Amino acid sequence: MQAHTCPDIPTESTTPQTFSDAERAAVYRAIHERRDMRHFSGGSVSDETLLRLLRAAHHGPSVGFMQPWRFIRVKNKALREGIHTLVEQERKHTAEALGERKDDFMKLKVQGVLDAAEVLVVAMPPGREAHVFGRRTLPEMDIASTACAIQNLWLAARAENLGMGWVSLFDPAALAQLLQMPDGAHPLGVLCLGPVSEFYTRPMLEQEKWAARAPLQQMLMDDVWAQESSLDAGGSNASAR
Repeated sequence: MQAHTCPDIPTESTTPQTFSDAERAAVYRAIHERRDMRHFSGGSVSDETLLRLLRAAHHGPSVGFMQPWRFIRVKNKALREGIHTLVEQERKHTAEALGERKDDFMKLKVQGVLDAAEVLVVAMPPGREAHVFGRRTLPEMDIASTACAIQNLWLAARAENLGMGWVSLFDPAALAQLLQMPDGAHPLGVLCLGPVSEFYTRPMLEQEKWAARAPLQQMLMDDVWAQESSLDAGGSNASAR
C-alpha cells in the first residue's frame, strides 16, 4: 500500500477549526452507531480506504507519545485459517469456563476471520518497558493507548460504511508464534474489517439477550466512590461492545 491523501479527509496539516453542527452530529452518529460486527458480506476494501483507516488509528492518543501499536495485514489464506483455528480453540475453553451459560455462548457468532474482506492483527512491540513517561505507576497504559488507536479505526470504519469486529478470543502466545512476532511482542486483537449487508440496530450481544447496556447513571459518582448497592439499583452492570 502507498499513502494517498484524500481531498475529502482532513490531514494533520489542516488548520484546526470549529466543527459545524453537521460535522459534530456526524461524530456522535459514528460513536452511537459503531457496532462490533461479526457478520460480513465478503467484498473488498480498497488500499486507499484501508490507509485512511490506519492513518486514523495512528492518530490515536498515546501516553508519552509512545505509539505502541503495530498492524499486521493478514492476506495469506493459510494464516487466516490458522487464526480462525486459534479463535475456535479459545471459544471452546471460554464456553467451559462460563459454566451454565456454555450453551448460550456457543450459539453466538464470535468471529468473521474467514468472511471479512480484511483481517488486521494489532500488536504491541517489545521494548515498551523503556517508556517510563506515564507508565511508571500505570504500566498498562500501553494497552490503553493501543485500545484508543483501535477505537479510532473502528469509528473511521463506521464512517466509511464498513463493519469492524474486535476478536479477543485467542491465546496471545500462540498467535504471536503463528505470525512470527519477536519475543516481547504482545497481540491485543484480531480486527475483522469489510463490507456488511447491514449494521446491527443494537450491539449484537444485546440483540442476542446476552447482556444489556447499563444506564449511564449507574456509572456516575460525585467526589468519592459511591456504595455499590446504590449503583446496582435499577439494572445490570453488564455492557456490550
